[in-house]
This record gives sequence, structure tokens and C-alpha cells, in this order.
Amino acid sequence: MKFACDTGGTFTDLIVEDDDGVLTMYKAATTPKDPVKGVLDALNHAAEYRGENLKTLLSAGSMLIHGTTHAINAIITGNTAKTAFLTTWGHPDILVLREAGRIEPFNFHIPYPAPYVPRALTFEIPERIGSAGEVMLPLDEAAAIDIIKKLKKLKVESVAVCFLWSIAEPDHELRIGALLDKHLPGVPYTLSHRLNPALREYRRASSTAIDASLKPLMTRYLGSLTERLAEAGFKGRTLVLTSQGGMIDAHDLAERPIHAINSGPSMAPIAGRYYAGLDSKLPNIIIADTGGTTYDVSLVRRGRIPKTRETWIGQPYRGHMTGFSSIEIKSIGAGGGSIAHVDEGRVLHVGPESAGAVPGPVSYGTGGTEPTLTDACVVLDYLDPDYFLGGAMQLDVKAARNAIDAKVAKPLGLSTLQAAASVVGVATENMVQAISEITVNQGIDPAEAVLVGGGGGAGLNSVFIARRLGCPQLVIPETGAALSASGATMSDLSSEYRAMFFTTSADWNEKAANAVLRDLEAHCKAFQKGPGKDARSHSIEFTVEARYASQVWELDVPLRKARFSGKADLARLIADFHAAHQEIFAVRDEKSIVEFVGWTATVSCGVGNKRTGRLKHTAEEDVVVGRRKAYFEGHGSVNTAIHSLHSLKVGKTQKGPAIIESPFTTIVVDPGAKFMLAPSGSVVITP
Repeated sequence: MKFACDTGGTFTDLIVEDDDGVLTMYKAATTPKDPVKGVLDALNHAAEYRGENLKTLLSAGSMLIHGTTHAINAIITGNTAKTAFLTTWGHPDILVLREAGRIEPFNFHIPYPAPYVPRALTFEIPERIGSAGEVMLPLDEAAAIDIIKKLKKLKVESVAVCFLWSIAEPDHELRIGALLDKHLPGVPYTLSHRLNPALREYRRASSTAIDASLKPLMTRYLGSLTERLAEAGFKGRTLVLTSQGGMIDAHDLAERPIHAINSGPSMAPIAGRYYAGLDSKLPNIIIADTGGTTYDVSLVRRGRIPKTRETWIGQPYRGHMTGFSSIEIKSIGAGGGSIAHVDEGRVLHVGPESAGAVPGPVSYGTGGTEPTLTDACVVLDYLDPDYFLGGAMQLDVKAARNAIDAKVAKPLGLSTLQAAASVVGVATENMVQAISEITVNQGIDPAEAVLVGGGGGAGLNSVFIARRLGCPQLVIPETGAALSASGATMSDLSSEYRAMFFTTSADWNEKAANAVLRDLEAHCKAFQKGPGKDARSHSIEFTVEARYASQVWELDVPLRKARFSGKADLARLIADFHAAHQEIFAVRDEKSIVEFVGWTATVSCGVGNKRTGRLKHTAEEDVVVGRRKAYFEGHGSVNTAIHSLHSLKVGKTQKGPAIIESPFTTIVVDPGAKFMLAPSGSVVITP
């Protein structure tokens, strides 16, 4: 038995996969002050559903896969460790100056962003390594020890070390690590050349500082998770999802916590690719995961999930860069808990502020006073107040209506229903714009892609979004309400290894390139024999960062082989780079020299099923519900058919308006759209 758990801002999703592949899905409220409690609550729901106690359920589990927002929430809220930053003498402003760039170049009212580690905790170490690895200034160990003693007096909780060109020669960083072990024992530290051996000083320094600042927090959190699971009866393996779309053991992630920043959302495209492959023939896939707090958008291009190194926490240039390649996900504050408000100019806004899990939407009756997207859907009769979460939570329709009326309808001079529809309309437009940005940036026309809707709130307006984008098909998977947790059941144990080696197409050094690949492959095989020793399958993929001569940025180009053997292999690599550049930038320059900079090997070890089973459901879920009136913009209140998800006949096409309900989600199909239940269990909609 396998457990996959994703902790979101409002709900904690759990999918249990039995040994025969049958899935069951559960949700529990997230507890922001103690996220582990939300995990245990969801597991308790699973045990109760099965008529077992928690210990019996957990003792049968071989693996628990956990996705968490704990790391990124700590960064956003400023609850990371007190971290010192040690850098090369004369370069204290790496985290201050960043890489330049401005969102609003002529808006001088925006204050210059503060560095991730304040200057008061930034210390210059007398040392200098050159770009060829030569020692330009020997390490002054006496001065370094004096600085470390200062850190002790300052009660620093973690240390980040990033020296210039340590990726060419790491001796000075390694020696600082030894001195920290001796003079500051028990305080965790991160060395940049180990964590992120990459060019561009700011990115390497930023990733090092972020990683170090998370170590105490994530060590405590993951330690608490594993200990409390063990106390509850779990004897299996605890794995944590990473930003790269894989997973690693919890104790390994505690050593590299930066990889947990986009932990949960990275699984949505993996699940979306699987479900779209079952029910659509379109080459490109847009995955939209609607949570309670955020709306996360990602892509699959012809079977491949794009990754990016332009990953910022917060706004570009104003936030902090992770410096790592991760699955490209665009998140906006437009989840079910997004708060609707009218500004002084009588303009309606929805989000980015969210009611979250606490206090929650007004209709939850848990203390919320501000109207949200969920409250608007309650007012429009999209949600059945007696069947929310399968009847586990009763929604307060009157409170939702009063909040919408007082804070949206009256300020705008609209009826309550019109105001609620306007809230849904504004939220829909926000979501459409998020999708448009990421698709156009990747050269994808939404009119040639299938939209996969995930998250508990996906069904409420995904039909509206698909129609607005021109998507010919919308797929709401059977396990879509817990899309990220579903993706976790299909994910691989994985790790990524990087190395820097510069060569060009004009001055190609095949022997040295093969030596780099050989070393990276050795790391991958060691991972296969270690954490991946019990895996059902193994694979290694190689990529290289390439660019035209004099370009500033690189593109990742997959290698067709693990080694180069002659000019033909080089020619194929150059051709692949030209094709990738053409696809993304719509231009190619075949006369230009191609430069190869960074080399990456990614090892994947399959520990689960690549094909997910069907969701188990009860006989009560097979009943046809009936009809009720629901409000649709442009149509008014319309008599609408209400279906339970599993009462639909497989393959039978029906027309809207209709509302399809399950214990975990509600799918709204407006007039003009068609829908059917596919053999996979997904609802396939033609907008």
C-alpha cells in the first residue's frame, strides 16, 4: 500500500493506492501552524473510511510520498533561520545587486529590494580563486576563524558559503566547511560548489543562501513528520517531492531543502500528462491546478515537461531566484479562497489575497468575513451546501449571500447574482491571463492544446476558461481534485547532478566532454545502487546548456547518447540546438559558433506504477441527483441537471447546462458545452 499526500494552503489531499492498484481519495483541512497534523488528519479519514484504526492502516503502508509548501511558506513569511553569508573579499553585494532588470523601469517609487541575507550578516573572507582554478589570493584562515567566532556571538543558526569560481576549484570552500565544523559545531551550512555548481554568481549565491536558511526549519519539520508517522504506526519509507518533478528520501531532502520549494505543484504536470494521454490526441497540454489559495499553471509540450532556471520566489527581480532548474509553474493568487473586493474606483478585484484555511471563505462558517470565489459559487448555486466534501462540511448560503451583497453587489450597483457572476468572471480572466503568458512564452497556441483541470475548485470555471482560451477540449480527471497527490503516485525517485565545462563547436574537446559525462554517470549509478536499489526501472538522461557565441543565456538541449563518438554526434547536437532555438525564439543562426557550458545528468528510478488505477467509489455516488436552478452569465437562472460523477454512462455525450458532483469536486457545464464520461473515469468536455 502506498500513500501520496499533498499539503496545500487550504486542504491536505491524500490518495491511498492499494496493492491491487485501486485508489481512494481523502481531504482534510490544512493546519498552517502544524502541517503534519493535516497529514495525520487525512490519514485518520482514510482509516475511518476503511473501518480500521490509524495504526493498522499505516502498518500496511510501504511508502508515504509527501508534497509540502512548508519551505516556500517559510520564505514568503520570513520564518527562515538566521543565516550568515560568507563570500569572497571585495564582493559583499552579490545578493544586493542581483542580475539587474526591472519590471517597471520608469517607476522610481518602488524601493530597491532587500537582499535575502542582510548586509549585517554578510562577511567577506580574504581569499580569491581565478576562473581557471588558480589561487589568486590564499585563504586567510586566521581571519576566517575570527569571523566564525563573530557568527557564534551573533547566534547565527545557519551559514551560506559562496566564493568566486569555487566551481573551478573548491578547496577554499571545503576548508571553510572544515573550520565551521570545528569552531561552530552543530550549525548547518551550505557550500555553493556542492549544492549548485553553475555559472552566474548571483544565482549560485542566492540558491546557497536559500538552502542554508531552510535547513534548520526543514530538518525539524521532516524529522517531526517521520517521527510522528512512526509513532502512529508507519514503518515504511518517507519520500518528499521535489521542484524537479521527482522525489527523494526525507532525510536527503533535509540536506538540500531548496528542492522542496515547489514540492507539491511539480506533480500536477506529471498527472496531467498521464490523463491527457488517455483521453486526448492533441500534442500539447495545459495543466491548471486550482487550489484554495493559488492557481498553478504548467505545460507539457509533445510529451516533455518544460523546465526553467528563471525561477523566482516572488516577483522577478524583486524577489529571490532559486538558481535551479525546476518544472515551469506559474502561480497566481486566484484559488477558491481568493478574496473579492471593490476598490475606491469601483473596480472589482479577485485575489491575490486569500482567506486560506484560516479563517476560510464566509460560507465555511469558520470565522471568514470577506467574500471569496467559493462564496460566489455558493450564491450561484454551483455548489450544493449539503454535499460539500461529500457532506462532511455544511456551507452557510445565507452568510455567503450577505457577504457578496454587502461588499460586491451594493458598491457596484448590481444584484447579488450578478455580483457573484462578476466575481467568477474576474477570477476566470485572471486565470486566462496566467495561462496565456506561459503558453505564448513557450510558443504554444492554447487553441491547439487540451486543458486539464485539477484541484478541488477546477470544475467550477474550467469550462469558462477553456472557451475563453479557445481550447477545443477540457479534461477533468477522476482524481483531479487531488491532481498533485495523484501525480505523486506516478513519480520517480530522482536526483540531478551538474558540472561546468566550457567548449565550443569550433574548438570541440570530445575527450574532455566525455570525461564530464562519465563522471556524471558515475554519480547517477551510485544513486541507483543506493536510494534506488529496490526500484523497478532505472534511466539516466543527459542535457547540455548551449548558446550561440556572445549570447547571455543558454538553452537546455537533451543529448541523444551518453558519450560522443565522432563528428556526426557533434553535428546532431548542433542541429538539435538550432531546432530548439528556432522553436522557442523563432530564429536560428546556423553560421554562428555554438558554445556548450553546463552539463547535467538526471537519474530516475521507478518505484511505483506508471499507470494509475481507477478511483474506488460507493453505491451512494452512483445515484442520479436531479435538477436545480443555477445562474449563468448571459442566461440567467437556468433549470440545470445535477449528476453524480459515477451515475454518468461511459461514452454517452450530453449537453449543458449541467452540474456534475462528487465528494471532492463539482464540475459546472454551462449552456452550449457538451460532456461525456470517458472509460478512464475523466469527464471530457467540449466547450
